[in-house]
Amino acid sequence: MNKVLIDTNIYSLAMKGESVVVEALRKIDRIGFSAISIGELYSGFKGGSREAANREELHLFLDSPRVAVHPVDEETADFYASILADLKAAETPIPTNDIWFAASAFQHGYTVFSHDAHFELVPGLVKFSG
Repeated sequence: MNKVLIDTNIYSLAMKGESVVVEALRKIDRIGFSAISIGELYSGFKGGSREAANREELHLFLDSPRVAVHPVDEETADFYASILADLKAAETPIPTNDIWFAASAFQHGYTVFSHDAHFELVPGLVKFSG
């Protein structure tokens, strides 16, 4: 069973019908989704003209039996603190939301599916290769 936490950019590409991403998602047994990604998407939806339709489409996706939504909790915060300390020590900062996303991946044992190269800077994080 493969468990993959998908980043906001992967969800967006899938909703645009990007065939490589859609095919990769079809092969995944368990798709994780972070509350951080939901916040990023909601923020983007608010800036567009299709907010209600985009929210409905997202909720249909999240209701899939293969999708698990993960909130941020105290354990996530502990992983966040460790990742941030490692990145500071290595002087390799990445965006704060992506540190929270990586923390969720570690917490729940997911491989990460993202087009953001800076996830390579997070020690021990495993990326999905499709």
